[in-house]
Amino acid sequence: MTDPNSDPPTPDSPTAEAAGSDPAATEASVTEATENAEASGRLAQPYSFEGVTPSEDVRARWGDLEPGTETGETITVAGRLMLRRIQGKLGFGTLADGTGRVQLFAPKASTPDFDAFAGLSLGDWIGVTGEVMTTRRGELSVKVDDWVRLAEARRPFPDKWHGLADTDTRYRQRYVDLWTTEEARDALVLRSRAVSLIRRFFEDRNYLEVETPMLHSQPGGALATPFETHHEALDLPLYLRIAPELYLKRLVVGGMERVFEIGRVFRNEGISTRHNPEFTMLESYEAYGDSDTYMELTEQLVAHLAAELLGTTTVQSGEHELNLAPPWRRAPMDELTSEAVGETIGVDTPIERLRQLCDTHDVHYDDGDGPGKLLLELYEKLIEHTLIQPTFVTDYPVEVSPLSRAHRDRPGYVERFECIVAGRELCNGFAELTDPDEQLARFTEQAEARAAGDPEAMTVDEDYVRALQYGLPPTVGLGIGIDRLIMLLTNSLSIRDVVLFPTLRPEPSIDLTIRRDTPEAPAPPE
Repeated sequence: MTDPNSDPPTPDSPTAEAAGSDPAATEASVTEATENAEASGRLAQPYSFEGVTPSEDVRARWGDLEPGTETGETITVAGRLMLRRIQGKLGFGTLADGTGRVQLFAPKASTPDFDAFAGLSLGDWIGVTGEVMTTRRGELSVKVDDWVRLAEARRPFPDKWHGLADTDTRYRQRYVDLWTTEEARDALVLRSRAVSLIRRFFEDRNYLEVETPMLHSQPGGALATPFETHHEALDLPLYLRIAPELYLKRLVVGGMERVFEIGRVFRNEGISTRHNPEFTMLESYEAYGDSDTYMELTEQLVAHLAAELLGTTTVQSGEHELNLAPPWRRAPMDELTSEAVGETIGVDTPIERLRQLCDTHDVHYDDGDGPGKLLLELYEKLIEHTLIQPTFVTDYPVEVSPLSRAHRDRPGYVERFECIVAGRELCNGFAELTDPDEQLARFTEQAEARAAGDPEAMTVDEDYVRALQYGLPPTVGLGIGIDRLIMLLTNSLSIRDVVLFPTLRPEPSIDLTIRRDTPEAPAPPE
């Protein structure tokens, strides 16, 4: 006789089988068991299933039980059946929910409709009520006293060990990937926790969270190509926002001295491991501060997130170990670029010399680019990818910073910074331009560049200039890409790994035919 407290092969052992791989059951017996279970209502897929205890709570309360313990306490659990093993008159399974996994122990003698339970498919949602116990090896389990199928997995579910092998399929079918790829689930759960911590960080500093329009009558707030749409009732072209900046600064004019927004922005540009056409942006603005104020705040925010989420401010990024603890290095952009080209250059360098340097270093530029744009192109090609440890690159040319305040000590530059970590831009911040006349002049220059063919240049936002005419106090602003921040905290090399549903080209067609023949489960790796 089989010992009811004996242990099955553990779910990670070489002899464990995925659900749906019981070769001993004949087609007739499975059909009969299914009919009996349907008659009893076990396959009815109810409208609700109340009183569920998350597996995380089960382990928190009973995780320290001695081997071979029968608690006499009955609970209800629910989730997907991810693994199953039928061993004679005993059944074992692994039930997974949103918080973890717990083992099911199903003796044939006491499990209702045991044959139907044994015939459940990998991926079926089930609800189980039973006693909390441990096996002789100490595996925490729920003994199956009652069960019901909550939803049928009609498509074959990937097995635990191999999951979805194709990366593109993982992104398209995230609803499957979240179950089979633990690293993906962990990264995306961490993302949610990070956003909550960011909100708390700013609220604790007396910031007000606001919501600004996503449909703009004219693109602005960043140098980027917008998505265009059309409002039928107003017969008006509209643009998906490329940044919330100008609306947020209007609020500072209106007396909201500390504001932030976390929301989607859209840019009609390329797709890469660092770029997705829609992404989540944190933008914040603080009256009476300057760029130093926000460089310090940025350091504090990122270090706080790392400490809270990872328990350390030292993180791994590929082959590099990064120290996120403040203070971070600060270096002017022109000085970094001068070191790379071997001579002192800046916005006052003759434009022909800057073009020669671009040609020497194979840096693309357009004929209409001025010294500031050429300096930026050289920096981005030669320097940015080499900055591994957190670095604030400061003092950008005014030519490429139309919304930033002029540098107090360096003509031709603005008080702007970008934070570069692991060779990637993490954030952009600057002291805001407050002079309405200068802002109008810069908008006009941008509009001329746009008319000349630059799709990323801004237009003249007359209402924003009018707002500045009412007075904007000294103000500093910050923009952080949430997706890249999560890439940093999870050591992810692609932005698609930290976005639940990244933008992909549509599939030509989807085969909705259900194939009920379940192939024999592959053996898990040794």
